[in-house]
Amino acid sequence: MTKTWLITGCSTGFGRILARAALERGDHVVATARDPSTLADLAQRFPRTARAVALDVTAAGAADAAVAEAERAFGRLDVLVNNAGFGFIGALEEATAEEYRPVFETNVFGLIETTRAALPALRRNGSGRIVNISSGAGVVGAAGFGIYNATKFAVEGLSEALAHEVGPLGIAVIIVEPGPFRTDFLGRSIAAARTVLPAYEKTVGVRAYRDSNDGKQVGDPEKAVAVILRAVDSDKPPLHLPLGTRAYAIIRAKLDAFSRDMDTWEEVAKATDFS
Repeated sequence: MTKTWLITGCSTGFGRILARAALERGDHVVATARDPSTLADLAQRFPRTARAVALDVTAAGAADAAVAEAERAFGRLDVLVNNAGFGFIGALEEATAEEYRPVFETNVFGLIETTRAALPALRRNGSGRIVNISSGAGVVGAAGFGIYNATKFAVEGLSEALAHEVGPLGIAVIIVEPGPFRTDFLGRSIAAARTVLPAYEKTVGVRAYRDSNDGKQVGDPEKAVAVILRAVDSDKPPLHLPLGTRAYAIIRAKLDAFSRDMDTWEEVAKATDFS
């Protein structure tokens, strides 16, 4: 069955590759970006099945217009992919409100508003998929990534709750949790605190990691997109979809450490119930 997709953040990275892959297999795609001219080549290559639409997920009402275009152009909406977002590097003490609030506006509130706009269309079909692009950083916190971690942890919790809300309506939620992939995430898609405090020089080594690893990540985004397509097509898609060896390693280590803490403190922690 031909699917109609609405994908946010398609100018580069996973969003663009996913939009192209869906179009190449014959699906309909409303590809969105703040500057839709970056999508002109897709619209020209697939004039009957692609629409390039301006969408700033932080702008009130913009997502409603994008959903309306999907239904106007293709008659329905089957898959929403919340991909728009960016990273942030800096210790918590270094980040200012004017630096960290925009990360939440895009990564969390923009995702919420886009999802709210799409849900009526998905409910009308009684089926569909909501794909939320989280991160391994949405499961495991790391020094220097606290702000970004917080936004992706929020996506995880929101998505898990949403899955329970919409599952009985025929809509599945897939949380994609990539490790490091060779996109532009460490380049144009990541911001950094302007203040750098010497006290965090040893703990926030991620600043050096960005500069030395951009363009050298082990993950192949084309292969990742193929797995996402497979999950979307599955009759029983996973709620959690870690991608790449690094994501599996850090998430398994987190789960093991979590279990050890629970086991160590279980007896005294359970004793807090009323007798």
